[in-house]
Amino acid sequence: MNRQRSTEQLAQLERLTRLCNLNREGVAPAAVEASGFAELDAALPGGGWQSGTIVELMPTEIGIGELRLLMPALARITQAGRYIALISPPWIPFAPALAQHAVRLERLVVVHAQGATDTLWAFEQTLRCKSFGAVLAWPAAVQDREVRRLQLAAEAGRSTGFLYRPATAAHESSPAAMRLRLHADSQGGLNLEILKCRGGRSGFSVQVRSQDEWRNSQAMAPENAPELTHAG
Repeated sequence: MNRQRSTEQLAQLERLTRLCNLNREGVAPAAVEASGFAELDAALPGGGWQSGTIVELMPTEIGIGELRLLMPALARITQAGRYIALISPPWIPFAPALAQHAVRLERLVVVHAQGATDTLWAFEQTLRCKSFGAVLAWPAAVQDREVRRLQLAAEAGRSTGFLYRPATAAHESSPAAMRLRLHADSQGGLNLEILKCRGGRSGFSVQVRSQDEWRNSQAMAPENAPELTHAG
């Protein structure tokens, strides 16, 4: 690990520590956060995304709405006073679109990690921190033992971790509590194939609709757009 990489990692750790200290006692999180889509909530245990779990999202291609799917829940988490984090997102988060979806930007943290190891490190640290209600991460690769560590971190922090993986990962086993493969449908919606659902049913699909376009251009900007680097 070179000096620049160590310095960046130390700065990230210091910032995460500061945020965790803001919520040392822990804002009581919701045990379940509704997804905002009735069709999906009906299929999820408890009627929404469960805290203390890792959810694997495996889109068949990037930009079909895999981030838009989480917007209602992310907005409510920030409005309740907890933080959300994006770890190594593939595109640049577009602040105006996130704000349009009612996400409180001052409760958003974006971490640009170097490589899979640093991405997983930042993912685990934020999951353990009770200030964070949800953490989204895009590691280049992840092993079962690392998913187990992330699961323990989510349980400790009472947060929900959304782990984005390629669609080919659906053919592999995983200790994650929930695994969803995402497809765009011909009507402009999103088809969610529930491959695994701890505490609920699996092996079936759910179609969700939104009045907005599903494309991630709403929340992610082109590479030449102004970058939102961190929360205020």
